[in-house]
Amino acid sequence: MKKNYKMLVSYDGTRYYGWEHQPNQEMTIQGKLETVLSRMVGAPADKPVTVIGAGRTDAGVHARAMTANVLLDTDMTEQEIQEYMNRYLPEDISVNELKICADRFHSRFKAIGKTYCYTCWYDPRGAKPVFDRRYVTVLDRMPDLERMREAADILSGMHDFRSFCGNSHMKKSTVRVVDSIEIRQKGPYLRFVYHGNGFLQNMVRIMTGTLLEVGYGKRSAGSMRELLDARDRKLAGPTAPAQGLCMMEVQY
Repeated sequence: MKKNYKMLVSYDGTRYYGWEHQPNQEMTIQGKLETVLSRMVGAPADKPVTVIGAGRTDAGVHARAMTANVLLDTDMTEQEIQEYMNRYLPEDISVNELKICADRFHSRFKAIGKTYCYTCWYDPRGAKPVFDRRYVTVLDRMPDLERMREAADILSGMHDFRSFCGNSHMKKSTVRVVDSIEIRQKGPYLRFVYHGNGFLQNMVRIMTGTLLEVGYGKRSAGSMRELLDARDRKLAGPTAPAQGLCMMEVQY
């Protein structure tokens, strides 16, 4: 009898083409998890195990706590499953928690909130983030934090975020609630922390790229209202590089 298992997965997305399984592409997070689990339960090639993730991080994006769930028919204990997965998964993917959950639990549909963090680095002396270079975006100058915070306040709340959606063919609603956008500085690290009920494709990275333009004086904080009203991706800022983005947590 199949049971539903909930897991918390962390991964360094540098080598991968995103979370979502892709045909003829072995280097996805979902694909790696499914391959290991399918082998564990002896699933036939035409009916592999399917892992459901809370979100679909892009190529190069990282996660500290991606929630996922999977239906498995096995006599192995939770600890044995977790140990098996960590034994055979690559060193840049880790299952940090695994337990049986309610049959109706669905990691994507049951999620009520997500937290993402985008990290930048700026050092006026030109020092480099040697040990964090795969997880930060290096800036060539310091943006104005107060201007960016003013713009972030305008973007917070319930809005149609079509201007910040990387999928130009999106047919479903692009209305989302962004509860908060915090911009924090500690030493050379500049972090944009986003919390909301859900995010569109590339949304956090486009918002970050746009806020940085505000910080560099390329556009005003008040222009965020016009940008939201325009519902036109071409008017927003650039999509910030993937390496600086990390999914931090999913709330249920």
